[in-house]
Amino acid sequence: MNSGSGVRILRAAGRTAAVWKNGGGVTREIAVRPEGAGSDDFTWRVSLADVDADGPFSAFPGVDRTLTLAEGAGMDLEVGGVRRLVDERFQPQDFAGDEDTGCTLLSGPVVNFNVMYRRDAVRARTAVVRGRLALAVHPGETLLVVALDGPAALERSGGPGAAEDLDPYDAALLTGPSDCVLSAAGHTAVVRFGPPVTGAGQTPGPLRSYGWPPGPDAPGGGPAEEHAGQGRRQAARLE
Repeated sequence: MNSGSGVRILRAAGRTAAVWKNGGGVTREIAVRPEGAGSDDFTWRVSLADVDADGPFSAFPGVDRTLTLAEGAGMDLEVGGVRRLVDERFQPQDFAGDEDTGCTLLSGPVVNFNVMYRRDAVRARTAVVRGRLALAVHPGETLLVVALDGPAALERSGGPGAAEDLDPYDAALLTGPSDCVLSAAGHTAVVRFGPPVTGAGQTPGPLRSYGWPPGPDAPGGGPAEEHAGQGRRQAARLE
């Protein structure tokens, strides 16, 4: 694959750390739209957050969140006065960014994979997968693939092309229309960004929206394992 195929590789080594205002951790931004946007004017933003101490999380009004514990024992959150235990790695948890949230670390620092998006401008859906699966990116959509605890590789579907290898915390940003096959030796996050939901109706399952399961003639027909967002949508302020 190359830049002409709508794929951009974002290496972990090139990221800088920004210290939180409360001093309780640091954030390393993976991708943001619009490019160069800050915390007050992004449409969506994906980052890795190192949480080193107990304390409140920052507020993001109008923003929905998906948090995935990537490293560490977890956190005991109090979200709008309601306890929310986050103690299982690679299980996406959905939140809203409109109420006060306090964090108590269960046993030392953690690393969180964070997806933030303005609910009136975009919809984001996160799954954590392992194995081999086909990914389809439709026109107007963006897909972000982030290797978490092991290597992964992306290769173009239906034609020759060198695979792009991803080391832990490397990312690939795909814009539609595009098709590829993901081979994930470890847990890998797949985040799909698209237009916000404007009417009633069911939301398709996370992997099905990524082009999984493939048809009998599609590439990437091997087994895959998936963890989708399982947390009930509650009020929270994270990061």
